[in-house]
Amino acid sequence: MSPRPGTVAVVPVDGLPEVTPGADLAALLAGACDLRDGDVLVVTSKVVSKAEHRVRAGSREGALADETDRVVARRGGTTIVRTRHGLVMAAAGIDASNTPAGTVVLLPADPDASAQRLRGSLADVTGMNVAVVVTDTAGRAWRTGQTDIAIGAAGLEVVHDHAGLTDPHGNALVVTAPAVADELAAAADLVKRKLDRRPAALVRGLSDLVLPPGRHGPGAASLVRPEAQDLFGLGAREAVLAALRGDASRGFVAPAPPSEVADALAGLAGPTSVVRREGEVVTALLAGSDEERGAERSRLCTAATAFGWCLKATTDAEHLLRFTQSTP
Repeated sequence: MSPRPGTVAVVPVDGLPEVTPGADLAALLAGACDLRDGDVLVVTSKVVSKAEHRVRAGSREGALADETDRVVARRGGTTIVRTRHGLVMAAAGIDASNTPAGTVVLLPADPDASAQRLRGSLADVTGMNVAVVVTDTAGRAWRTGQTDIAIGAAGLEVVHDHAGLTDPHGNALVVTAPAVADELAAAADLVKRKLDRRPAALVRGLSDLVLPPGRHGPGAASLVRPEAQDLFGLGAREAVLAALRGDASRGFVAPAPPSEVADALAGLAGPTSVVRREGEVVTALLAGSDEERGAERSRLCTAATAFGWCLKATTDAEHLLRFTQSTP
């Protein structure tokens, strides 16, 4: 397989046996395909996990707590969680398919480290410098269906940052940054197919993205958006409940600036109440009856929580509220 210049070839790796705990995955892969310098080998996390003894007895529900950092959303029997890797996935990516009955397969403990080890072993076996991408299947919050994404990577520029470049019309690119590792994961899944027992695919024609030997790159962990920047850290219902509890410790992105909070609270305050920004503090002077002030106080405190702010302890009268940024 030698793609023409400017083209990319993606082919499945056939002939792999069932991967068992402790298997030499690098040797199995090297024996099943003809690796060349500059290739990208895309491997499903399941076979990596099996080789690394990440198979457990029990059910997905029984393993979920240990693999969960925090719950993002629950709907019926589906639980979306942020894993200890920082990935947001249904059931923490725990898989009960293609494994003996009564067992489940967990994600690799450190997918980037797994990719690095596999890359190093492939170099030892074949003498070739290849990149490795470890993938898993994930849904998308705004779209139906699933696609494969990169959860581990080694030897690859996982993001191709276009910031500072210009398009053919001379427009400056500011935030354009294709997630190359995810694109490779999705492309490889087209030939691996879910039901064909093909856990790997070979991508050829992208040698310019493959790093030299000894350089693994930032890994797929660099694709995980930090919680402080995650605008969708909680499901809609869960965000409401957390705000009502006054709990903004996780899932509400970084605290909003004072001007934004003041504008939001002013829009929720009663017609005769006064909301002001005073430096890094937002105050609300409540008006109306005791009942009206009580309801307004509850409403403003809930909204402030959603913005990462909280009611500051004060000895002032009940009708004067002072809000400050919550302490992490």
